[in-house]
Amino acid sequence: MVLVPLVLGLIQVGLVMHVRNTLAAAATEGARYGANIDRSPAEGAARTREQVRGAVADRFAHDVSASSETVGGVPTVVVRVRAVVPPLGLWGPGVGLSVTGHGVQETAP
Repeated sequence: MVLVPLVLGLIQVGLVMHVRNTLAAAATEGARYGANIDRSPAEGAARTREQVRGAVADRFAHDVSASSETVGGVPTVVVRVRAVVPPLGLWGPGVGLSVTGHGVQETAP
């Protein structure tokens, strides 16, 4: 009886790590896409939503934002994704995740 909660806990940790890594990769991809000289941060956010929907699920793509910021004196596109991973069992809170991706803004020569 002790093994069931332990196994469910390990599966939950694996699920959360998978979703977090997927969201981080999508945010980074979206930031790089939005940082291209012919693209905007809004297009980067749309690309991130598309990546998240294709990789995990639509419910994780609702809270995506992108902006142009200066990081360390360098113009950068920043994409943020916030999501909640639901618990596996019938009890317990969901796990909130917040990931950020950065892309150096291209400039015309």
